[in-house]
Amino acid sequence: MEPSLAGPARPQDRISLAGMKRAYADILGCAYDRDTEIKQISAFHAESGNQTVRAKQCQPVAKRQFDMQLGGQPVKIGDGNIVIAAITSCTNTSNPHVLIGAGLMAKNAVSKGLKVPPFVKTSLAPGSKVVMDYLEAADLMPYFKALGFHLAAFGCTTCIGNSGPLHPDIEAVIKANDLNVAAVLSGNRNFEARIHQHIKSNFLASPMLVVAFALAGRMDIDLTLEPVGIDPNGEPVYLEDLWPAHDQIDALVKAHVKKEFYEKEYARIFDGDRFWGALDIAESTTFAWDTASTYIKNPPYFEGFSLSPKAPDNITDARAFLLLGDSVTTDHISPAGAIPEAYPAGQYLIEHGVSKTDFNSYGSRRGNHEVMMRGTFGNIRIKNRLVDPKQGSYTLKFPEKKEIFNYDAAMAYKAEGTPLIVLGGKEYGTGSSRDWAAKGTTLLGVQAVIAESYERIHRNNLVGMGVLPLIFSDGENAQSLGLDGSETFTISGIAHMTPRKQLTVKATKADGRQVEFKVISRLDTDVDVEYFENGGILPVSYVKCWPVNAAPVLP
Repeated sequence: MEPSLAGPARPQDRISLAGMKRAYADILGCAYDRDTEIKQISAFHAESGNQTVRAKQCQPVAKRQFDMQLGGQPVKIGDGNIVIAAITSCTNTSNPHVLIGAGLMAKNAVSKGLKVPPFVKTSLAPGSKVVMDYLEAADLMPYFKALGFHLAAFGCTTCIGNSGPLHPDIEAVIKANDLNVAAVLSGNRNFEARIHQHIKSNFLASPMLVVAFALAGRMDIDLTLEPVGIDPNGEPVYLEDLWPAHDQIDALVKAHVKKEFYEKEYARIFDGDRFWGALDIAESTTFAWDTASTYIKNPPYFEGFSLSPKAPDNITDARAFLLLGDSVTTDHISPAGAIPEAYPAGQYLIEHGVSKTDFNSYGSRRGNHEVMMRGTFGNIRIKNRLVDPKQGSYTLKFPEKKEIFNYDAAMAYKAEGTPLIVLGGKEYGTGSSRDWAAKGTTLLGVQAVIAESYERIHRNNLVGMGVLPLIFSDGENAQSLGLDGSETFTISGIAHMTPRKQLTVKATKADGRQVEFKVISRLDTDVDVEYFENGGILPVSYVKCWPVNAAPVLP
């Protein structure tokens, strides 16, 4: 067992605390030899007679640093610097031991005169109000606040992309110099462009390590060797100087995490705040849609339903909407964070009178299908090989080979009556169980996805929205079959579907050459087949909720 982090873009990519500096060196493409550094430190301590192998200070692996002013103070910022440090998430902050531990670390840091660098945006966003009750009872909040960890909210913040903006001058330096800066958070997810669109490297850590790295201000540091900071007397302060003993943490947990806090907070959990209480709502059986709302719109899922749906048949002459690689996450497919102004969702909001400062996020506008459709496959770092090496929400519209936004291409294909498929690699749909990743896919006209493997929940969600998930035969993928995405695709054998049925795909290139290959349907059960044959779970529910001869009336 050893202290660890995860990153820079997947929760499963564990990095030991001792390996963090090497990991960031690899991210930046810099040379770093930990063994050589330890030898140098050991030689220094051998001369001084000190047996503890600790550096007074080591050089960061990142070399680029840029001067700027923050609050009238000169600071340097460059690759490897931390610009967001957040104690957040519904899960990490439900563990009183790590929250109390982080508070004790903050207390120890303040007692030694340490401060968080001014370019680090700090925040505290526990999932429950009980956390504040016991932190205040333990008298730890003054130390959190002294380091800048003020209460920001209760609920999802940085972990789902609601980190808020960086200081405009910091953001300008990052963009102007294409810096690889970092965020460190005690959240669950750190997928590309999720935390903040201008932060390339995002690391998950315990609340205690979030405090430590916030003080250090850098990710390219080995906190098992190097100091967290330097005190006002010029003396190094190491992680072991700040880390509280388990007995100390446990004593405060037993003394201050009280049953009555939970009883008090959860007894009033449905009361809401004064804004919620002031909402003017007319009670009615059905929801009164506000056609002017840019947050909540009547979705199209219940349009055109039939009690006798037409059975699905072959997909003929479909186009490849996107050609993707491995580990495409639901954040790539349906981002939850900031809405870029230049992207279709941003332009939609501007056209509807919403200023950029009021865009909010995709996650907050998930009740508006027009925004979410435009954001589907809208991650600024999604890598569509049809437009390689360009990243972002772009594709090639065939046969013109015109590079346009994904949403615009989908609407053009829809107007032509052209069905769409998506080609993917391994672990398609990994990450958060985001329903909009499947909803947006079907609303854009994608009828099938062909990948090497799927994340379990996303496969299920695709089926639920009537999208056919297919996998290549063992050992095959788009590259091995010579597919470049310019082909038209006909998928036959869809009629009379059975679980795990083998289907045939015929890809026709522009010069008439054909590539034929077999795929396996990932409709795994009879229920999956029923959903697919009815266009998804909503039509099935619609049909089963009404007698055969009844005429249901939808609001």
